[in-house]
Amino acid sequence: MNIESQRAAIQAAHQRGRLPTLVTYTKLSGPGWMQSAITLGGGSLAGSLYLGVLAGYQMMWLQPLAMVLGIVMLSAMAYVTLSTGRRPLSMINQEVNPVLGWGWAIATLLANLVWCLPQFALGSAALRQNLLPGLLGPDAMSETTGICVSVALMALGAAAAVWFYESGGRGAKTFEWVLKILVAVIICCFLGVVIKLSGSEGGIDWRSVLSGFWPQPRLMLQPADAYTSFLEAAGQYGGFWSERIIGQQRDVLITAAATAVGVNMTFLLPYSLLDRGWDRDFRGLAVFDLSIGLFIPFLLVTGCVVIASAARFHARGNADLVAGTPVTQEQLVQAASPNIASNYLRELDARLVEEYGKQVVSGWTHEELAARRAELPMADRQLAAMLVKRDAFDLARSLEPLTGPEFSHYVFGIGVVAMTLSSIIVLMLINGFVVCEMLGRPSGGTLHAVGAAMPLAIGVLGPFVMRGKAMFWLAVPTSIFGMILLPIAYGAFLFLMNHRNVLRDDLPRGGRRVAVNIAMGVAVALATFGAGWSIWTRTQAIFGIQIRWIAIGVLALFLLAAWTCRRVSRQA
Repeated sequence: MNIESQRAAIQAAHQRGRLPTLVTYTKLSGPGWMQSAITLGGGSLAGSLYLGVLAGYQMMWLQPLAMVLGIVMLSAMAYVTLSTGRRPLSMINQEVNPVLGWGWAIATLLANLVWCLPQFALGSAALRQNLLPGLLGPDAMSETTGICVSVALMALGAAAAVWFYESGGRGAKTFEWVLKILVAVIICCFLGVVIKLSGSEGGIDWRSVLSGFWPQPRLMLQPADAYTSFLEAAGQYGGFWSERIIGQQRDVLITAAATAVGVNMTFLLPYSLLDRGWDRDFRGLAVFDLSIGLFIPFLLVTGCVVIASAARFHARGNADLVAGTPVTQEQLVQAASPNIASNYLRELDARLVEEYGKQVVSGWTHEELAARRAELPMADRQLAAMLVKRDAFDLARSLEPLTGPEFSHYVFGIGVVAMTLSSIIVLMLINGFVVCEMLGRPSGGTLHAVGAAMPLAIGVLGPFVMRGKAMFWLAVPTSIFGMILLPIAYGAFLFLMNHRNVLRDDLPRGGRRVAVNIAMGVAVALATFGAGWSIWTRTQAIFGIQIRWIAIGVLALFLLAAWTCRRVSRQA
């Protein structure tokens, strides 16, 4: 159906009433599903998994709220783009501030490259551990060879999908259907897990699930309720464990909020709309498309992952870790996976450092360290086991007694591969748009292909960057990075939504304008708060300087450049 046929179908549906309009909108939906394909990636999976692990059902509210605010901003971006028909980067550079515009484009480019790392890390792990262990696992080939083969399979699949989009016409339609199928597979996989858990003995407390949709921001400042008795049992070191729990809750809260709508999604939407030839007649369709194609799949998938991880892991440590005396990593690996064992010992060692100091602990021999670990009270061991950084593969293993090994491993393997592959495809597509826009060239052709290949070239390094570690935890720092960049895009479109020279007769007026600005203002304020919190809590050092001060310095230079540029343009 060409653009004029779509326009005629929408106009005819408007005349027939609301229900025919919704049916027509559903048939014509597309960009919202592309947004869904990128948001349902490794970041959302990791954020949901750790929300359930750390806070149980108490943070069910967070991701839907973040998505609602994100859709408010995306709807505003769609409104501005379709009302003006102008390309957003040049519009921001000309009408708002070129520093803000180029900051948005560069932030999107960096986010595409960084976010591709955890996608390949998670997807390759799912292929080797869950779907094809007999072909790519340790019994079939070396770890390095298995990683290389799995990464190559994912890269070829992603490149083929982008090629379909580049070919246009029927190929572009095939591309959209591939994304819709991947999103449907993701939903079915994780919905199946929750259904299985619901039918098991002592599976899911649905009353607690429903109460978890009531916002509880206090979890930024205090541990979830289930830890209370364990922290009291830890005595004088309860404060130490409490701070560790709160710190992880904050990081995961920011991760979950950042992965609802990322800065690169703000770049994808306007250009995907323009690429389809949509204009002001399609503004209602664009908002509907975001609701049905983005919000509903996101709510279902992230909610199911939070529920499953909370039911299996929240305030629960691996009984085999704490039942006996922990001595060495080799002995613990027999009771749990290498990832669980190494993370458990890391938590115990942090507790020892709190008591004896880092210099003293680092001077102990392996035997002395093992002996000190063995002397720790049971409460410390339990809390250490609860805070282990698990991943979806640990969740699949924990479900084996309830669902059977085949269901748990295949359903998680398929779900994770679908999530990561869909995200890689759309990250490549976005990067092609970014590169073309930054160089002032039309989308498509060789330049778009080169831009699309950039995340692929960086992302294949993901499994090697996180080799031997919890693959899912890579999504947490990368998502925090994305959160820092998000206010750039939000702020730019807040300006455009109130710019009389840009929107002219389409500028919202009266009560509608007040409501739009309040909603967008809340979204910008929360994104800015999340970015500021992310910067301030980064204490790692580079060349002896804490990351927070480096980030604050870069941010100050950015704001100074934007202010200076605005003054110069006014004088001109």
